[in-house]
Amino acid sequence: MSEMRDKVMRHWPEIGWVKDIDLREQVLATWLLAFERSPLTPEDLEEIPFTLLVPGCKATFMEHKRCVVHIARKSAEAMREFFRDNLPIDMDTVIAGAILADVGKLLEYELRDGKAVQSDRGKALRHPFTGVALAMECGVPDAVCHIIAAHADEGNLVKRTTEALIVHHADFMAYLPFKNLAK
Repeated sequence: MSEMRDKVMRHWPEIGWVKDIDLREQVLATWLLAFERSPLTPEDLEEIPFTLLVPGCKATFMEHKRCVVHIARKSAEAMREFFRDNLPIDMDTVIAGAILADVGKLLEYELRDGKAVQSDRGKALRHPFTGVALAMECGVPDAVCHIIAAHADEGNLVKRTTEALIVHHADFMAYLPFKNLAK
């Protein structure tokens, strides 16, 4: 398991940005559990497209995911700088939520003939649902699970927290331009 832990940390150096040690370990444990249950490997995430909704998408899962984490963090930092105490933002929650937002895709996707496709489970349960299940099993706090649940369109049905709004918009900033290119 320590070999997989090392691989995850190499793919996700941003996990180190989470200051709360317990939350950092829960984020890591969630990714480890996802790989344990997934047919995908960390190396696959460097090759497969981040979305199946954009035919021929060239941006990889990890390019998209790491971009989202960086956008979310920088956005939260700017908001804290300008709004100070007028808008409390928990940075660890933003970062952990951004890192975990798509962890459920490891259960939603599989490889067939070397190509990423939606698994049978993924057809029944999209990644926000499986991501929350994985995270809750690893003890991830509800505030972070809320981000996982609300980052995609499913979140339009709930009132998003400030942290969830930041991650949601960061995710769509790194998705919609690719969707527009495909049209």
